[in-house]
Amino acid sequence: MTTTLDRPHPASPPTLVSEPPIDEARRGPGDPDAPTRGRLQRWARGPAGDPTWARPALFALLGATAVLYLWGLGASGWANSFYSAAVQAGTHSWKAFFFGSSDSANSITVDKPPVALWAMGISARIFGVNAWSILVPQALAGVASVGVLYAAVKRWFGASAGLIAGAVLATTPIATLMFRFNNPDAFLVLLLVIGAYAMTRALEATSTRWLVFAWSMVGLGFLTKMLQALLVAPAFALVYLICADTPFRRRFLQSAAAFVALVASAGWYIAIVELWPASSRPYIGGSQGNSIMELVMGYNGLGRLTGVEEGSANNGGNWGATGWNRLFNSEFGSQAAWLIPASLILLAAGLWLRRRAPRTDRARMGLVLWGGWLLVTAAAFSFGKGIIHPYYTVALAPAVGALVGIGVVPWWQRRHQLSGRLVLAGTLATTTTFGYELLHRTPGWAPALQWVVLLGGLLTAALLVFAPTLRGKVGAGIAAAALVLALAGPTAYSLQTASVAHTGSLPTAGPGSSGMRGPGGAGGRGFGGGTPPGGLGTAGTTAATGATGATGATGNAGSLLNGSTSTDDITALLQADAGSYRWAAAAIGSNSASGYQLAADEPVMAIGGFNGSDPSPTLAQFQQYVADGDIHWFISGGGGMGGGGGAASTTSEISTWVAANYTATTVDGVTLYDLTT
Repeated sequence: MTTTLDRPHPASPPTLVSEPPIDEARRGPGDPDAPTRGRLQRWARGPAGDPTWARPALFALLGATAVLYLWGLGASGWANSFYSAAVQAGTHSWKAFFFGSSDSANSITVDKPPVALWAMGISARIFGVNAWSILVPQALAGVASVGVLYAAVKRWFGASAGLIAGAVLATTPIATLMFRFNNPDAFLVLLLVIGAYAMTRALEATSTRWLVFAWSMVGLGFLTKMLQALLVAPAFALVYLICADTPFRRRFLQSAAAFVALVASAGWYIAIVELWPASSRPYIGGSQGNSIMELVMGYNGLGRLTGVEEGSANNGGNWGATGWNRLFNSEFGSQAAWLIPASLILLAAGLWLRRRAPRTDRARMGLVLWGGWLLVTAAAFSFGKGIIHPYYTVALAPAVGALVGIGVVPWWQRRHQLSGRLVLAGTLATTTTFGYELLHRTPGWAPALQWVVLLGGLLTAALLVFAPTLRGKVGAGIAAAALVLALAGPTAYSLQTASVAHTGSLPTAGPGSSGMRGPGGAGGRGFGGGTPPGGLGTAGTTAATGATGATGATGNAGSLLNGSTSTDDITALLQADAGSYRWAAAAIGSNSASGYQLAADEPVMAIGGFNGSDPSPTLAQFQQYVADGDIHWFISGGGGMGGGGGAASTTSEISTWVAANYTATTVDGVTLYDLTT
């Protein structure tokens, strides 16, 4: 198939502030440093067609984002110890690294594909296993996401639009949290934003290479979080098939090549795992039949939409009320919804403005690309009956940012018309009113900010409509005030989020966030929310979760959603003669096993996987491991639903058998059984 070489993109369209062209650096005669100085100046100032402030503003945005995401990062310790334990395992075993095993002895994998773990694992192999080596890659992924989003939006809509888009993403509270945490979502967002940038390049030049690259990024996203990555696929596919400036036959053939790239980039790993002999690889966590295809189709796939997820903590149960308003309720609203109303208004207004444009109109293509991302993803989160947590909404932030940036600029350029001023004023008034509502849900936190956002937003909206002029310094001042007021709420929540430590499997952003409802819709603070700042104890435990690492301190066997905490005595017990055993210990549930494994730096078998409901190992397999002398200790208690908690469940059978045949020992409040006596 032939490809079309990328054509240079046109000069950037007019932006919020008009500036003269940038003078190119000139090489003076006899000046040997002139070429180097010229390159540095071009790098610092950006392309000749950009306004002089664009590149410095980008550097300022990226620098501020880096500070927000990196400052005090180590306070969260192991963050989600479920994934940190898998990173640790990968530094001891390349097989564990490849499969994403929970322990280096390769008992069971985590319940997600391992691409995000690979990034953290490489960092940990280079810099050692610690909070910074695990969390810094997430923060850098966040800074990169902001930069790539800026580049994608700026390419067609100018530097102002790109900066606004990047600022919205950077200050979304749940983005601040996820880019400071070790769940897979940080790398999912980065891969999808890169994919959207590549789609922009593909549409611009009808380039097969860029199109294939875009869909390959979606495929890698699939190997990060499976079905969620494919929520952008309808927008990517339709915008190219409908809008690309090339004959339909070529569009169809190019799209077929893109589909092959998607299948290849995601399918190679699925095929290897599925074809690998089960006896020589770890059990596939999250599945009931030791099959990664089961995750693809159910637990991490269509089950998220239908609610039928065998092996989940609430299979077919109630994950909260569904509906169009789910993303705005008390659980989800403060995480990423601050500018969703603005993005929807600007999407509709932009499509109306371009209603008579030709099929290949770039402005409309941009709106369809990012609008499709937002609408499909929001619909899946709003109406999906399966597992859903508030932090998933970080996937909305790039699309929201892009739509706000793309939408504001053309209406600002029409500010001399009443229609332009009304759209801008209506968008700002809606945004600040909704911001007041979200801030008011925590009335005891920064109450003055609520009124500044509301009253300042309404006043500025009125000025947008009735001010005699919006040009020059007056116009720039009003525009700056509007942007500050629109971002004040999410920025404040982001700063608060970055100021405290977060641990557990289900963190939430912002002050007083209600967290995630448990199965059945029970309310409450939520699981794994903000905690006081802490650090790593001497045994590698997380101070933020309450472990002190001191002899005689009370241990914690962990739970379904929070990792265990060890003590010096327990850690010493697990480390004693650990080289003689395949597993230093076994515990029910991955989170229960994780804290002990991280503290001892020895493999701890996670019986039943994340939920404690996976049939791994079976009672017979566990008994054989014990008979072979592979497991030293059994740690009682811990998290896990145990396959529904029935007496016949694997975890219950194992616990009952151990208690009936071995003598209990209590160390620092934790019950252990020596399986070698």
